[in-house]
Amino acid sequence: MERLQATFDKLLRETTSTFHRYMYDRIDWNTRIVGLLGPRGVGKTTMVLQYIKENLPRKESLYVVAEDLYFANHTLVDLADTFARTGGKYLIIDEIHKYKGWSRELKLIYDYHSELHVFFTGSSILDIYKGISDLSRRVLTYEMQGLSYREYLSLFHQIELPVYSIQQILNQEVELPQGFLPLQHFSDYLQRGYYPFRDNNFERYIMNVVNTTLEVDIAQYADLTPATIRKLKRLLAIIAQAAPFKPNFTQIGGQLEVSRNNIADLCAWLEKAGLIGQLRDSTGGIQGLGKVDKVYLDNATLIYVLGNKSTEIGTIRETFFYNQMRVMTDVISSRISDFEIDGKTFEVGGKKKKQKQIQNAEQGYVVKDDIETGYGNIIPLWQFGLTY
Repeated sequence: MERLQATFDKLLRETTSTFHRYMYDRIDWNTRIVGLLGPRGVGKTTMVLQYIKENLPRKESLYVVAEDLYFANHTLVDLADTFARTGGKYLIIDEIHKYKGWSRELKLIYDYHSELHVFFTGSSILDIYKGISDLSRRVLTYEMQGLSYREYLSLFHQIELPVYSIQQILNQEVELPQGFLPLQHFSDYLQRGYYPFRDNNFERYIMNVVNTTLEVDIAQYADLTPATIRKLKRLLAIIAQAAPFKPNFTQIGGQLEVSRNNIADLCAWLEKAGLIGQLRDSTGGIQGLGKVDKVYLDNATLIYVLGNKSTEIGTIRETFFYNQMRVMTDVISSRISDFEIDGKTFEVGGKKKKQKQIQNAEQGYVVKDDIETGYGNIIPLWQFGLTY
């Protein structure tokens, strides 16, 4: 326990509080068990440490990582028992998906220690609602995505913009700060801005995120064999080179020597883990019944790291729009254009994009790249990065 506390102290000293992710003020931190899920590398750990440092009494708090060597000889319940006996009130468990049987033990902690507040982070592939012991009735979960364009501007360039709703953007209500050039940093955001990390080894860092997601997170969750992990990597490579595309699971299955149904499962795991996005023809997200219409890489940054460097700009634009919009609303495929949101049709393209694809839409919008401001039903692409 002393070593765990010492490690915790070191992490708190190294944690800065100059920038908060969009989820920081949305979480009900007072709930007895709170779970923060999300793709690897989007800043969950940093945000949790910021909250502890800024809001919780140090002597009543403990942060641990679920793969710590402490758990070679102790259980989560052991930790909670010892911590509660010494007056602890706030137990934070990072990367809980790396602890086998986490769901059952969290239920026991909930039942045995009413005085404890437990906060955990985990991979977005965790399915709380299928967790054993009815944990889903006891835990409040949130899911966090990578940086929006607005957050990127704040974190890396100290440019502060307010959050705008989708309707405010469509109503042309976005106001540009004095001297702000909205396209100055947009290309850099698309290439490097989705993950809150920046140094000369950026691409290597992203590749480590991808490999750990495949080899550890998904592999442990789905209990995959090494052979299946290799096929999962090959599938991601196929998607990286071809996205966006209409999926032919039978054809892809033939390439990987995997059945059509298994390809659908592999894609679902990649989607839950934040590596790809699957655009469906009806609402409901990953758990919905809608047919998959297109498969994308999850975000533009992944395209530049995993995909072909000569990837068409149209693919980048569509991926950005889909990635940013799905955080706050359901995005589905359009029968006549690119996307549909709440009955509104969106056609995404460059500044020369015409109105042809949306001429029969009841509410149609042309989303144009390479323009700073819009007019009428023409909306600048970059503004859709201001919704969170």
